[in-house]
Amino acid sequence: MRIGLDELRHRARRSRYEALARLIRPSRTPEEISAAGQEQDAVRQVLGGINRRHAELLLLRNRGFSYEEVAAALKLNPASVGTLLSRAQSAFRKEYIRRYGEK
Repeated sequence: MRIGLDELRHRARRSRYEALARLIRPSRTPEEISAAGQEQDAVRQVLGGINRRHAELLLLRNRGFSYEEVAAALKLNPASVGTLLSRAQSAFRKEYIRRYGEK
């Protein structure tokens, strides 16, 4: 009887651990970590090479700020944030292509 109960507990515990393991992101290889770091450096370089206002817009929006929050933070008209963001994205794209080519 005890062996049967132990086996049931073992199976339940194993299924819980396997479910948790699927939720955890698999570890990355050193090559993937290096590539991600290089890409982050490239983005920082491009942000440093574009208009400061454009970089601020892109960073705030990327952080999850709403258009209203971006407008308040940068003292802009909320109705113009979409247009300014579009221009900022275009400027970023052009600078990235100029520096690193199309990928």
